[in-house]
Parts: sequence; C-alpha cells; structure tokens
Amino acid sequence: MKLVAPLNAFDRGDLPTAGGKGANLGELVQNGFPVPDGFVVTTHAYETVAQGRATREYFEQVELPAGLRQAIADAYGALGGGPVAVRSSATAEDLPGAAFAGQQDTYLNVVGEDALLDAVRRCWGSLWAERAVAYRAKLGIDDAGVRIAVVVQSMVEAETAGVMFTADPVSGDRERLVIDASSGLGEAVVSELVTPDHYVVLPSGKTDFTPGRREVVIRGAAGGGVVHETAAADAGTPGSGAGGERLLDAALAELTRLGREVARHFGRPQDIEWAYAEGRIHLLQARPMTALPPPPVGKLNVLQRRMATILVEYLPERPYPIDMSTWLPYGPAGLMSKVGVGFGLRGVFDGFLQEEDGVVYRLLPKPPRPTAQVLATPFRLMAKARRYDPAHWTRDRRFLDYLAAVEELGARDLRAMPWAELLRVPRQALALVEPVADLRVDYLPGTGLAVLRLLVALRLLGRRALFGDLLHGARTRTSDTNRALEHLAEVARRTGALEADPMPREFAAELAAFLKEYGHRETVSPILVTPPTWADAPEIVLGLVRALAAGPPERKEPDDALQRLLARSNPRLRARIERLVRAARAGVAFREDSHFYFMMPQPIVRRSLLELGRRLRESGVLDRDDDIFHLRLEELERIADPATVESGPLRELVGARAAKREELSGVRLIDPAAVFPPAETGDALVTGAAAGGGVASGPVKVIREPAEFDRLEAGDVLVCPYTNPAWTPLFQQAAAVVVDTGGTASHAAIVAREYGIPAVMGTGRATTVMKDGQMVTVNGDAGTVTGTVTGTVTGAP
Repeated sequence: MKLVAPLNAFDRGDLPTAGGKGANLGELVQNGFPVPDGFVVTTHAYETVAQGRATREYFEQVELPAGLRQAIADAYGALGGGPVAVRSSATAEDLPGAAFAGQQDTYLNVVGEDALLDAVRRCWGSLWAERAVAYRAKLGIDDAGVRIAVVVQSMVEAETAGVMFTADPVSGDRERLVIDASSGLGEAVVSELVTPDHYVVLPSGKTDFTPGRREVVIRGAAGGGVVHETAAADAGTPGSGAGGERLLDAALAELTRLGREVARHFGRPQDIEWAYAEGRIHLLQARPMTALPPPPVGKLNVLQRRMATILVEYLPERPYPIDMSTWLPYGPAGLMSKVGVGFGLRGVFDGFLQEEDGVVYRLLPKPPRPTAQVLATPFRLMAKARRYDPAHWTRDRRFLDYLAAVEELGARDLRAMPWAELLRVPRQALALVEPVADLRVDYLPGTGLAVLRLLVALRLLGRRALFGDLLHGARTRTSDTNRALEHLAEVARRTGALEADPMPREFAAELAAFLKEYGHRETVSPILVTPPTWADAPEIVLGLVRALAAGPPERKEPDDALQRLLARSNPRLRARIERLVRAARAGVAFREDSHFYFMMPQPIVRRSLLELGRRLRESGVLDRDDDIFHLRLEELERIADPATVESGPLRELVGARAAKREELSGVRLIDPAAVFPPAETGDALVTGAAAGGGVASGPVKVIREPAEFDRLEAGDVLVCPYTNPAWTPLFQQAAAVVVDTGGTASHAAIVAREYGIPAVMGTGRATTVMKDGQMVTVNGDAGTVTGTVTGTVTGAP
C-alpha cells in the first residue's frame, strides 16, 4: 500500500485511497485534461499516522514517520520544489449528495518541505474540525468509516480564476454554463470575498456578462502563503476593472469547451475550480454539482398540466426508494394507470418520476398513449355503466372478499414471523389492492354517467348553479370520519382530556375506537408508504381534536340545495330529480369510499417494512429502523438472513442515498410555475383555480404539515401547500382555504364546497407569499386572495 503516489496513478475508482478530490483529479489527468502536476498523500499514510486518534489537535502536533517524511519530500522534489497548493481529499467528499465544499482545509502557495509537512498535518486534522464533524452528522455519515488523503499540486499563479458550473444552479438548465471569475487566485471567489464577474454561456453560444467589483485580490506571497490586496477605490463600481479585465473570448471559449467535456466525461453536471495563467486554462478540481434543480420541463401541454396538478398535490415530499418499489406502483397511482389501460390509454401516471443515484429528483408527467382499444371505449363505458351501479358496490363479492383478506393479513403477528415469511408480507399486502383497481374500472363509468345525467337535467331546468351543492349531500366515509372527529372533540371538551394526564378513560376508549376504524388514513400522501398513518401518529389526530374542540363547527345543511330545487320543480318531475340526485351522490360516495378502503393495505406494508428494518438494525446492518426506506423492495428480498448478510455494501448504499436525499431537501421535484403558470394578479396577493364557496375574510394561518393542525383557530383562513382527506376536518373551523396545489376537482375543493367555505386552489405560491395573521379576503368564485385592512380590500403592499 503506497503512502505517496503521483496524481496520474489514480482514477475515480481509487476514492478509498485518494479521497474524492484526488480520485477525480487523477481521472482528469489520465484523460488528458489540463490539471497541474501533483501527487497524493494517500489515506494509508493518514491511517499510519492516526493510529486510531481522532482529534484536530493530535494531527497538528504529531511527528511523521521518517519513511513517510522522505516519501513526501521526494514527491515534492519531483515537482520542482517550488510553491504548491495543498488540499484535503476526504473519502466522503466530492461525491453525489456530499460535496463537503469548504469543510476541510486548503493551503495555497506552500513553500518548502517543513511548510508542506505542516500543511499535510493540518489537512488531516481538518477532518475532525467541528464544522466537518457536524456536516457528516447532518448527512448521516459514520465518522468511523471516514479517511482523508491530501492532494499536493504545483501552484498556479493565476491572473484570473474562479468557479464554473456546467449547468445553471438556479434553473437547473443543463444547456447553460455559468462562470464566476475575478482577478488573482480563485480563493477570493470560492470564499465569497468578492463580487465576481458573472458569465452565463447560452446554448446558442452567446454569453450574458455581468461585471463584478473585484473588491479583494488574493495573490501568492514571495516567501509562501498569500496576501489580500484591497482593490482600487473605484472597485465598488461594477465594470470598473479594478485590477483586471473580463476574460478574453478565446479563454472563455476554451473554458466552456473544457467544462462541457468534463461534465460529459463524468456523466453529470460539474462544479469546477479553474485558473487562467500565461494564456492557459488549468483545472484545479472538479466535483458533482449538488442541490441542482431538475432540468426545466418547458411548457407542459394541457394534459400534462392536468396530470401534474394531481401529482404535485399527491407528492408534497420526495418519495423514498422503498416508495418507488412498493406503494407508488401498486397504490392509487398504479390504480389510475390500470384504469387508464382499461379505457384504452397506456402510460397514465407511468414513469412520471425520474431518479438519480437511486433517489427521486424530478417529476415530469408523460402524455398517455392511446391504443386501438380506445375506439371501443364509449361502448365499454356504457356497458359497464348499465351493469355496475355505484349505489351497490359494497355488495360486490370482490369487495367483501377484499375486506376479509385485509383483515386476515392485518391480524397476523409480524414480530413472531421468521425472516423469510416476514419478507413475503409486503408483496402479499400489495397484491390485495388488485381487486379494488378492478372495482374502480367497473364502477367509475356508472359514476360518470350518473353525474352527467344530473348535469344535463339541471341545464335543461336552468338550474346549473345548483350542481356542485347537490352533489354534497351524500354520506361518505370521509364525512363519517369528520363526524367521528367532532364526537371526539365533544368528549374532549366534556372530560378535559386535552389537558389531563393521564388521559381520561372515556376519551382514551373513544380514541382507540376511532383509530381502529379510521387509523389507516394517510397523513401526507395516498401514494407513499413511508409517511405515518393516523394510527402511527395519533398526535396528529389529537391536533385535529384540539382544533375542533375550540368551538363547535358550523355545518352547511347538505340537502338545502335539493329542497330549493324540488320546491320550484313540476311535481311530476320531483321523483325523477330525486333519483338523479341520489344516483349522482352514490357515484360521489363511491369515489370517496373506494379510496378509503383502498388505503387499508398500506399500513400493513409499512408495518412489515419497519419490522424488517428493526431486525436489520438489531443485526447491525442499519442504524435505524426507518433506514430501510432508503432501500428498494427487491434489494431487501435478496437478504436471505440479516444475521449473515454482508453489512458493508448495504450501509454504504443507504448512506449514499441518504446523503443524496439530504442534498435535494431544498429542491422541488418540479417548478410550480410550470404547473401553475403565474397569472396577472392585479391587486390580488395570489390567484388560482376558483373552487367556489363565495367570499370570506379572516386572518391567515399557514399550516405546512399535519403536525401543525392544532395551530388552526376558528375563523382562520387556512393556507397550506397541499391537502388530502386528513386535512379536511380543519375545514369545519376555517373561514376559507387557499392551497398551493390542486384544482377544482381535488379533494380539498370538493370538501370546501360541502362546508360552504371559499376555496382557491393551485396558487403555486400562497404559502410563501402569505404570512400568519395577515388579514385577507378569499373569493372562491373568482379565484383571488386580496389583502384586507379594516374592512377594506387592498392589494399587496
């Protein structure tokens, strides 16, 4: 095992020996890129000196073994013995998802053997600097597995230097290349000491240029080290030059060419540090760009936007690999895909998520593909509508068998199962949902026909405006849930349960009964398995109860619209109208209730996965039970026995995906503006899809996640990023609802109309524009939200 080796001896496969920076630079050297000559003090040298020690102070004082000192001196001499740059190269840095930019030390213009040895020791010690340790902890990287190499290169006394991104770090556009540059060494740009010149190279070859200020210029000092030179007095004026001019066209063209070639070689956008000296470009380091948004989706067509509206609401958080291999393809998204195939459309909600390094990074709906079968769809729809009445779907033998199968599998003791048997449970639970997909295919045509018949009748009667209200008198499992929550709130008020410890026996019994009946409801998304259900997180239910217990809700009479319609109808038509309304409401109930029942296997999948995770943790394969979410189901199924599996590769895979997920934590799956294009707002704060309900005013309360449910007070305007059935009990207290995502047919819009409150959907940005306590007026008929001051409607400040 070599302690010191030339830079050209390494490639990206040598990360354990040369660290991330050394491996990447060696790869570039081997492929002919202009990288300064240098060598690597390997991780083996670090381990030789470390001897299990892990403090910065130890490394800054330790003496190097004579053999290692000589090897470093010989390599330094081979470089010419002049000024060098000394850079840390940890095994966990410059990786996808873990750039570690600035976390370990770099020393520039190091002159002489003694100074070089001291710089090497300090680089080793920087692995244990507080900032580096904290960064690794944030990414879940185990300190015990981290090593560090040191890269030593001939110093480039740059005339101009900086950073180049081979993709636009703001828009994610892979066709745009962004360069920041300033006079002197690039450390001034990297450390943000200057306002650099800014170049954006467009796909056409044209360059947009914004001059910088060059407030500070860093240069190498004659005896070693660097000096910071304050620029001229006019440096504060953009374009003043201040000691340097913009890059020559030839240099910019060469830098652009090199950047694109490096990105092409590594197969992903790169963050490159570079220097320009004596007419030549030098590449000083290259690492994958991190936190890069997905490429712009461009203009979506009408169908793609419609699909994206649904998916953005369904995906308020990034799916894990286990989601991608379990509930996503089998749950509601998979169901909708199967329904589409049944009606002659392939690709409905297929392949809309793209992954990178095993982690979802982009949402892009693909247009469905019609098949020849679509020509027969109208006839098949009519046949199914006549045969399958949504009013009687719960009597269908397939549904009854499904309930029995779910109950049987849900009652099994997962902890008592052998590993091989437990490993089969997720797929057994996923297989249970197949009959519900068939039921949807069969009964949805009857739903559509019943709703259409009612709509046509109302148009003929000139009463189209009553259509929405007429649909909301149906009893559904969602309305049952909300009434059960109201009952819990009433018991809580009467017993003082929310302030009592321990919880009163009566309330505890009522809560247990509620969770048994409704605990499988999702808290975050119906198409993900990783977020907890109500039963997994009863504190969310208690938050809803707390919000409802603040005051009894006001409920709109569900049959008011029907009575108004019948009162003005011909007596001979009343019976027919009532039949049409009942049939349409039965269709609405089918849509709601089939979803309610469809979600029942999801908690079984989740519990079985967490039990698998618990056993892997106890065997030392994982650190936490839920680390299993970073694995795919097929990867789990290859584990014959957790006690004998080789843990290293699995831990490395989990760590890499966790780091990538953390890197993308602030990056959206899709630009909201592509799904909800900004509209002219006039004097409105935000605009969106008008979901009805009239006009109401009140103070804003931004609720971003279920854990915040108890913050809502009666009369607040609920502003939230998404909704699902778990959110709708809040509508009983809210004055109005404003949502970043969704459309007029989404769950929130339907339930808001049921409660008679204004709703504006698909605003794209309400949660970022509106603030708690801000007085606003929501017009659900116009789709606008305006500021309100002392009763006067005003625009944004």
